[in-house]
Amino acid sequence: MRIASVASALPVHRYEQSVLSAFARDRVWNDQPEVARRIETFFQNTQVETRHLALPLERYAELQTFGQFNDEWIRVATDLGAQAVSSALARAGLGPRDVDAILFSTVTGVSSPSIDARLVNRLGLRPDVKRMPLFGLGCVAGASALSRAADLVSGTRVETAVVLTIELCSLTVQRGDRSVANLIASGLFGDGAAAAVVVAERSRVKQGPRIAATRSVFYPDTEHVMGWNVSERGFGIVLSPEVPAVARENVGVDVDAFLESEGLSRGDISAWICHPGGPKVLEAVRDALALQDRDVEISWRSLARVGNLSSASVLFVLEQTLADRTFAPGSHALLMAMGPGFCSELVLLRF
Repeated sequence: MRIASVASALPVHRYEQSVLSAFARDRVWNDQPEVARRIETFFQNTQVETRHLALPLERYAELQTFGQFNDEWIRVATDLGAQAVSSALARAGLGPRDVDAILFSTVTGVSSPSIDARLVNRLGLRPDVKRMPLFGLGCVAGASALSRAADLVSGTRVETAVVLTIELCSLTVQRGDRSVANLIASGLFGDGAAAAVVVAERSRVKQGPRIAATRSVFYPDTEHVMGWNVSERGFGIVLSPEVPAVARENVGVDVDAFLESEGLSRGDISAWICHPGGPKVLEAVRDALALQDRDVEISWRSLARVGNLSSASVLFVLEQTLADRTFAPGSHALLMAMGPGFCSELVLLRF
């Protein structure tokens, strides 16, 4: 099976981090001086330079309830999802009627029917398309959905599967939450969508790297490390300072074991496609794998340009890697992400 194409979609509302910092200080937490004084530092420490938001800044002040935020999430997510899927299919030389299955992942809003169902009519997908909506995987979901799509096209009659990830993190920010985790999240996460087309070997589409192998790793008793506290106010971020430590302690061992099982070592990897979880997480992954900053330069660039897009981020990095790099036949790349559980997903690509 191959990743025939990847495409991203971003909201049109793009802001410099300095503008977002000033807005947070003067409009969001202006009645909490101790928070307002610290906002600029929190935002600067993320190393994010620009972000795209689902709505114009002034609209956020008008929304008060979880329902209002979620209605906007459904509207924008449907639009971005349609853009990302249409672009990915066009890059693969396929149309909506070629899609046998669609795997949709998010962790920033809820909808029933889910966004993938709303796209059946919007895009003209076949009535017999297999739908697999996923929720709760968070930052690991882009990698996990690729793995599950690979399972699907290799073991069933599905020939073409679309992976779609959409995260509108700005619609989850809790204005009354003064926790460090919420303040960091307010400056780190952005909004966007990404789609990938995964095809079986029997497909007429022959472009793109093969998915050679995948591995899922769950770390017991780490549920407290990352996730949401869901209440009548919406999604409250759970983001433990333990995240970089968990990454540093486990990534190297997990990657080495995975590569060894495929007869490879770190030296056989030509490109490292890492989810840009934040500066400390990227540094932890870099150090755990004994890499240089240049080895994860595209991840750093993605973080600066759009922020952490949760599940969509690793697909953004994959899209840019495929656009920027030329790979020799037989070379390998490793795609990886971590997320709530706490867990990681590894995807070995062969060109």
